[in-house]
Amino acid sequence: MKIPIDPTRLSPFLATLYRLWIATIRFEVHGDLQCILAKREQRHPLVLALWHGELFSLTGFGHTSISSDVVTFVSQSKDGEVIAQVLEKLGHATVRGSSTRGGVRALLQAIRVMVRENRMAVFTVDGPRGPRHKAKGGVIYLAQKAGAAIIPLRAYPVRKKVFHRSWDRFALPLPFTRCHIYVGEPMAVTTEKLTEETLAREQERLEKAMLALGPEKDQQ
Repeated sequence: MKIPIDPTRLSPFLATLYRLWIATIRFEVHGDLQCILAKREQRHPLVLALWHGELFSLTGFGHTSISSDVVTFVSQSKDGEVIAQVLEKLGHATVRGSSTRGGVRALLQAIRVMVRENRMAVFTVDGPRGPRHKAKGGVIYLAQKAGAAIIPLRAYPVRKKVFHRSWDRFALPLPFTRCHIYVGEPMAVTTEKLTEETLAREQERLEKAMLALGPEKDQQ
């Protein structure tokens, strides 16, 4: 007899496991982390931009080295419900939606949370389904409407398991590894109306900034 188990009931265990896993990783920062902390202290709106495949490492880095006082986008799928519960147990606020479903509503809700609760936003700019390392327009819209600077972040675990069959080549850092974190310069988005042409230009600018971060051999 097959006994169904609601996966959302596992979220407390998964959150604890994640904390323990991240606690074993030694993060080494390259770039001006103090810029983020100073802007955070001065209540400047910020959007932390990352690639989907580096989400595990960068969520852990943010949790241990920056703040969990953030708002994060999570898809409206069943898997997304589990992820949302884990993130909320880490201190995140979550909004449900993506570029494929409920995106505009989620963006507007995130802006309200950023303003009302003074939270940074975390945005996987090529998610939820890719193409890999191609920035989408939502992050530009969010930053402009919230008056926020975008901070590009990259993660390079020394030892990792890469899931090559996933569209994002998801990188799972192994326990007790070192992980190099690269912090980019704050990017102020245009104040121009976001026409198709303007949006494409800003997306390309962000992509270039993110791909320029990290050791040359790993840029791709």
